[in-house]
Amino acid sequence: MKIAVIGGSGLIGMKLVHKLHQRGHHVIAASPSTGVDTLAREDLADALAGAMVLVDVADPSSISDAEVMHFFETSTRNVLAAGQAAGVRHHVTLSVVGAERLHEIGYLRAKLAQEKKIKAALVAYTIVRATQFFEFAGSIADAATEGDAVRLPPARVQPMAADDVAEALAEVAAQAAVNRIIEIAGPVAMGLDEFVGQFLRANQDARKVVVDPDAPYFGAALDDQAFTPGKSTRLGKTRLADWLDRTVEKR
Repeated sequence: MKIAVIGGSGLIGMKLVHKLHQRGHHVIAASPSTGVDTLAREDLADALAGAMVLVDVADPSSISDAEVMHFFETSTRNVLAAGQAAGVRHHVTLSVVGAERLHEIGYLRAKLAQEKKIKAALVAYTIVRATQFFEFAGSIADAATEGDAVRLPPARVQPMAADDVAEALAEVAAQAAVNRIIEIAGPVAMGLDEFVGQFLRANQDARKVVVDPDAPYFGAALDDQAFTPGKSTRLGKTRLADWLDRTVEKR
């Protein structure tokens, strides 16, 4: 079937497009780099014409709270309207495990606003909430760096590989909409400090992780429940150690 991937040139989008092609679907990768602007609605209708399924994995280029909120509210409104007009039967969106628990983080507030619009729309949907990606460990370290130290709380996380995220989205896209949120996560739970520490050591980064229960995570206080997925969570197959071995070897 024809599937449109909004944000099809990003980290998750490129992997998802490849996996859907492998499954024999007709895939449209819609992003600014392919001429589709969801904010200005440029070429959006053409990209969705004839699509049975739409998967939205788009992200804003800015990280400021106001611009992130503007992006998700405006882009989602435009994509929902265009999808309904095109006769899309299943709207799939990628979100974040724990988004409803960390209102201090602007990105997660914007994701909740996006989820709210999708739930209120007339198109059948599935919202897929994922845990942190292995690929974001470096950004987490950079945001928590003070001199040679990376100050992080030991809060429980269950990170996963972007490839496993794309695999789960490909499976969801091929199934009927469930009109609810489902969660996906990595196979192993660990402390945030351990997650980032393993990444730094594997990459021979001289910075040292300092465990600090009061250290903020992008401005928010974390506990063991903040990013903990539920019991019915779908688990990816890739372990952090294996992913690190592969990525370091490629470099």
